[in-house]
Amino acid sequence: MTTDTKLPVDQEFVRSFSKEMNEPAWFEEFRLKALNEFEQLSLPRPDKTKIDKWNFTNFQKHTVKSDAYPSLDALPEEVKALVNLDDQNKNLYIQRNQTPAFLSLSEELKSKGVIFTDILTAAREHGDLLKKYYMTQAINMDEHRLTALHAALVNGGVFLYIPKNVEIKEPIQSVFVQDNPEANLFNHVIVVAEDNSAVTYVENYISTVESSDTLANILTEVIANVNAKVQYGAVDYLAKGITTYVNRRGVAGRDSRIEWALGLMNEGNTISENTTNLLGDGSYGDTKTVVVGRGDQTQNFTTKVVHFGKNTIGNILNHGVVKDSATSIFNGIGKIEHGASKSDAEQTSRVLMLSEKARGDANPILLIDEDDVVAGHAASVGRVDPIQLYYLMSRGIPKTEAERLVIHGFLAPVVKQLPIEGVKKQLTDVIERKVR
Repeated sequence: MTTDTKLPVDQEFVRSFSKEMNEPAWFEEFRLKALNEFEQLSLPRPDKTKIDKWNFTNFQKHTVKSDAYPSLDALPEEVKALVNLDDQNKNLYIQRNQTPAFLSLSEELKSKGVIFTDILTAAREHGDLLKKYYMTQAINMDEHRLTALHAALVNGGVFLYIPKNVEIKEPIQSVFVQDNPEANLFNHVIVVAEDNSAVTYVENYISTVESSDTLANILTEVIANVNAKVQYGAVDYLAKGITTYVNRRGVAGRDSRIEWALGLMNEGNTISENTTNLLGDGSYGDTKTVVVGRGDQTQNFTTKVVHFGKNTIGNILNHGVVKDSATSIFNGIGKIEHGASKSDAEQTSRVLMLSEKARGDANPILLIDEDDVVAGHAASVGRVDPIQLYYLMSRGIPKTEAERLVIHGFLAPVVKQLPIEGVKKQLTDVIERKVR
């Protein structure tokens, strides 16, 4: 069953936009096919959250023209705080609304064959390589209405490619700035780590203005091939008026590792999916997520690790704080497919509720189709531990400050995983503002 939805764009608009971006024929055809699929598909159905009345399709502008930043000195102060301005060899991409506004990649990495560019430039200049990975291995265009809409209207994002045997020591960073209240984000991020390569990629979403009735439809695909390692960090902090759907998905080959550290701090209604498919024997997936919900927002987070290969290990750690009348749903899913013997699926979800009207649900789910495995889960929903408060207050710390310290300690397992100090500080500051 589908919901009748009128899009503000049609095939002619999509075709015209694709030609304006000088995209290759296959990319334009992919967009048009996705738009046709959109009409046939239903919305996703996140557990315990009704989203049929949410605004995922009603927007005024698909793209907003913005100026590039002539230098890092021209960045807004909020963005400057996220990047290391003293690093002359920084590997950094900044997108302003839908405009590629700054890009820097060291000559050393270029000489090794590393590709780091915006997604639409990748379609023009690295089309054959992009086509191999774009919505073919991790996320399919026709999964549901929102993936199809994204594929039809993608207007930003990043392509990061690391060749075989290249290990990148320093983090690569993307910052997506929304400073126009009419800017709608259809960002697509692809990170490909070929055999025996390694990379740490960190991204930030930040709104510097208030928005109304805008949307973000964000997809990420991470492909870690044989014995590759990808560490993926993200801090999402989009404004209250933005309805967000974000789907980050990884595919891990033999003996590879994908590690996620996600700070999901959006102020508006949010649906988040994070899935790691452990396809290869001996692969490893680890997801750590922190969330703070406040006001009257509704959030639904699904974290999933699926074991296909033998001797695979999957860990999920979700920590959430909910205050005011906000609602946050956490679904942790560990799935072990038949044949994935000797696998280990573990998960922990914990939620702190700071007010009477706040609602937090932690739903641990184990789906086991193989006998010779290890699997376990833990979940808790409750108030701040009075024993911890008493201990701190007995040492002269006021109750409000003691509660603040407990919350920061509760969220620390994810915060400390972020590899860039500016990003780590941003997440800490955002948490401070939201729980104050």
